[in-house]
Amino acid sequence: MTEYENRRLKQQAWEAAGQCAFAHTFDKQHALATIVAEYTHITSDTPADTDVQTAGRVMSRRGHGKAMFLNIHDESGELQLYINVDRVGADLFKLYESIDIGDIVGLSGTMFRTRRDALTLNVNSLTLLTKSLAALPEKFHGLQDKETRYRQRYVDLIMSPDVRSVFTARSSIVLAMRQYLNRDQFMEVETPVLQHIYGGASAEPFRTHHNHLDQDLYLRIALELHLKRLIVGGYERVFEIGRVFRNEGVSYKHNPEYTLLELYQAYADYTDMMALTEALLKHLVVQHTGGTVLTYQDQTIDFSQSFERLSMLDALAQYAGIENPTRQVLTEALSQHNVSNTGQESWGHLVGMVYDKIVEPQLVGPIFITDYPWELSPLAKQHRDNPDLVERFELIIAGMEIANAFSELNDPVEQAARFEDQERAREAGDAEAHQTDDDYIQALQYGMPPTGGLGIGVDRVVMLLTNQTSIRDVLFFPHLKQLNTLD
Repeated sequence: MTEYENRRLKQQAWEAAGQCAFAHTFDKQHALATIVAEYTHITSDTPADTDVQTAGRVMSRRGHGKAMFLNIHDESGELQLYINVDRVGADLFKLYESIDIGDIVGLSGTMFRTRRDALTLNVNSLTLLTKSLAALPEKFHGLQDKETRYRQRYVDLIMSPDVRSVFTARSSIVLAMRQYLNRDQFMEVETPVLQHIYGGASAEPFRTHHNHLDQDLYLRIALELHLKRLIVGGYERVFEIGRVFRNEGVSYKHNPEYTLLELYQAYADYTDMMALTEALLKHLVVQHTGGTVLTYQDQTIDFSQSFERLSMLDALAQYAGIENPTRQVLTEALSQHNVSNTGQESWGHLVGMVYDKIVEPQLVGPIFITDYPWELSPLAKQHRDNPDLVERFELIIAGMEIANAFSELNDPVEQAARFEDQERAREAGDAEAHQTDDDYIQALQYGMPPTGGLGIGVDRVVMLLTNQTSIRDVLFFPHLKQLNTLD
């Protein structure tokens, strides 16, 4: 008999006794952690005399003749149960003996301490709320295979309080972001996920089709262009926390869909965005850790000091030894690191490739890398001191890009010319180049005030704050290659 068949027989036994094995509801009056906190004072000589009513999932059981002990878990914690035949009666005790690990039960009883000083619920009645028809993994090892953990996250969450704590922390971190921005007078908004023209980043989109309109649409790759339309419309501080979708590779820091915070502030530039980014990140670190020093993968990262600022060209000199970044020097540096290039890349793109492959992995930070070649940033304003550059920064922490920001380009004529450059790149085979968004150009023609824009990768912030090495460990359901169930 299989485990499934055995559990089905037990389900039928409960139903034969007149009890539903899949209840409609239960009046859970007390969380387990609340019970533990409220009754922690009782001793073996002073049991409680008031009933508690609670529920949870059975995670272990052991029998001792006419008595048995169960351990149950809920979202808040765990609690030991004691069931005695003299208290519940022989018929019910026999039925309760069919409870399996994984079953969800409702209970009432009184609290006492065992001779071993364990706070325990002395059960008066037990109700089977949900019969678990699949056996959980063995208790002490849980799910060891990482891919199985990701595919069956529900089991991973059942078995591992540490995994649950990461996602609880994620929720708190996102809430802290919202609260901080709300206090700073930013208004939260929502913009379209399905777009006629994708833009706001260099990435290949996912394509879908609207049947009724008979139109191809794209899942958004960024939040930027619609948020800036709202700045044109008169809002001065807006933000959105939302999913974006990029049809690109999967790695420890990339998932095809991820969560992005983008905000835009009128009458600001990228230096204002640096100040905001630094203040927000420091706030999140203190909120999450209680201090200003973060340990990530054996690296100690100090958030108590002002974040370092270094231009991209100075970073090439300091970390790649490239003082004179000519095309030849950049190409030779890429070759030495086994990075191929077509020979058709612009100077700016070669600078970006050397930075991405050689410099960024060395950076611990927090450090702002500033002033990018204009070719890398078609939506950023030209640098006021150097026309070959734009006013852009990325915040790097532990070798990862955490934030990206611009002084936003608000000249519609120049923006149109930048889009034309991108179209030429698309025609030359760059699948990640921007499409021309004529409506966005029209919006700029009505006038967008000087604006600073900022994007922060929420998943990567959670990785840092919870000390996780892979983005998959901070996503409930990361994307995986589909299994062939016919094999």
